[in-house]
Amino acid sequence: MIDWVQTLLGGRPRLHADLAWKTRQSAAPELWLVVVDASASTRRHQALSDAKGLLAQLFEDAYRQRVRVAVMTVSAKAPQWQVIGSKASAALNDWLQGLGAGGGTPLLEALQEVADWLERRRKQCPEEQQRFLLLTDGRLKEWSTLPAIDCPGLLIDIERGPLRLGRSRQMAAELNAEYVHIDG
Repeated sequence: MIDWVQTLLGGRPRLHADLAWKTRQSAAPELWLVVVDASASTRRHQALSDAKGLLAQLFEDAYRQRVRVAVMTVSAKAPQWQVIGSKASAALNDWLQGLGAGGGTPLLEALQEVADWLERRRKQCPEEQQRFLLLTDGRLKEWSTLPAIDCPGLLIDIERGPLRLGRSRQMAAELNAEYVHIDG
C-alpha cells in the first residue's frame, strides 16, 4: 500500500522508486480462553441463558477480530474442551445453541487444567496475547487454593436469585481477575 503522505513529502513522484510504501504491522496474535460453568445451579433464574447471549456476542467479536479461542465447559463429572485454540467460527454458535446445564461443578479441576494448558501454550506461542474469561455462579461447596492463571482475566458472575452466596467475587480476587456481575 502506498504511503501518500511520505511520498508527497518527497516531492511529486515521477518514478516507481519515488513512491513510499507502508509496511504492514501485524498485531500480536490473541487467544481468548473461555470457561463456562454449566452446572445445574446455572439453570436457575435464566443465568445460563443470559450467559449464552453474552457468549454469542463474544464469539462474534472474536470472529471479526480474527482472534483464536479456546472454550471449556464445566459440568457433570469432568471439564470438557469444546474448542482448543482455533479461530472463531460459526461452529461455536452451533455448540452454543445446544449448550445445556446439569450435574456438578468440577470447576477446580477445570481451572487447574486451564492453568497447565496456558503454560504449555505460552511455550508454543510466546508472542500470543492471552485473555481468560470465566463465567460462573461461584456455587462451589469449598475450595482451598485456586491455581494461578497467568494472564489477564475476567470473571463474570452469573449467580442470580433471592439467595446469593457471593462466592464469585472471592474467586475473582484469588484468581487475580476482574469481577463483573452479568446484570451490570
